[in-house]
Amino acid sequence: MVTKITPNYPGLARTMKISGTVRIEAVVAPDGTVKSASVTGGHPLLGQAAVDAIRRSKWEPSPRETRELIAVRFHPE
Repeated sequence: MVTKITPNYPGLARTMKISGTVRIEAVVAPDGTVKSASVTGGHPLLGQAAVDAIRRSKWEPSPRETRELIAVRFHPE
């Protein structure tokens, strides 16, 4: 990953003090952009924020499309 975007912590999850790890599977195009991303595990309140951050992230260019497994951690501050 060349550019890692920090996810926005959902307000409701922060209020409820929900923390944890969301697992995402992303399909990365040869140009390093994310074609698709889906939640494979983690708290539902945190899932969309994690997917949004991964979709805005960038990877190094590659000769072919790749599948990446990413863990996004959320901790209330």
